Amino acid sequence: MNLVSGTIAAPQRDILGLPVCDLGWADAFAFAEEMATMPFGQSVIAFIDAGNAALMMRDPEYRAVLERQVVLPDGDGVAIASGMAPLTGTAFVPALLTYIARPMRVALIGARSETLARAADNLRRHAPWHAFLPIADGHFERDQSDAVMERVRAADVDILLVSMGSPAQEKWIDRHVGPGHARLVLSLGPLFETLAGDTPPVPQAVRRLRLGGLYRLMRDPSRMPRHRARIALAYHRLRYRLSGSMTARDDGHAAKAGSL
Repeated sequence: MNLVSGTIAAPQRDILGLPVCDLGWADAFAFAEEMATMPFGQSVIAFIDAGNAALMMRDPEYRAVLERQVVLPDGDGVAIASGMAPLTGTAFVPALLTYIARPMRVALIGARSETLARAADNLRRHAPWHAFLPIADGHFERDQSDAVMERVRAADVDILLVSMGSPAQEKWIDRHVGPGHARLVLSLGPLFETLAGDTPPVPQAVRRLRLGGLYRLMRDPSRMPRHRARIALAYHRLRYRLSGSMTARDDGHAAKAGSL
């Protein structure tokens, strides 16, 4: 199965029954830029890492939400398990904003208010031709979701970045974000903490060796549950393969991005 956005066709691989786009960095940037500049519709991109994949196996609602979104692989665990090119969500967004030359209006939702403000300031220095608009931190009362999204609509943005932790952020987007809020919506893990400098990024050399998980674990032993999630992903992947439930997807079928 291929996902089509404009002139870019994204091949998809089956990861535990979920179609995940198999794109290198350059094609992923071009794919996302086409989504952000489409004259109508909306596309939602989510990233799945080993922890999210393991969670998806025991949360049917989360799986159903991901099936309605465009999913990209995040981190070494999924890349190694699937053989796909390794992307990193927190590195993808600033690189994408550098790649997109056309000025964009970008809304930000998530993290603590001071972290969100620092992240927005750093993004303005990183890509000053875009406008970055902090809308709300991630600690607002959920019954205020419609009011938050009205602020997004009034801001007339092209791109919406949401970072509130998985699976909450993906489920929240599925319930509250719709056409008219932004052309491209991305949900990511600790994006704003990384952009604000609270979470140091993984060095490029470590990413090339696909040792990002080990690097983070050595710096922060509290990440051990994430390490166990990689083991769980390998276990679920093996069970899935042995079950014989993995079926070839119809290459003649193409899903259209921006169709919401």
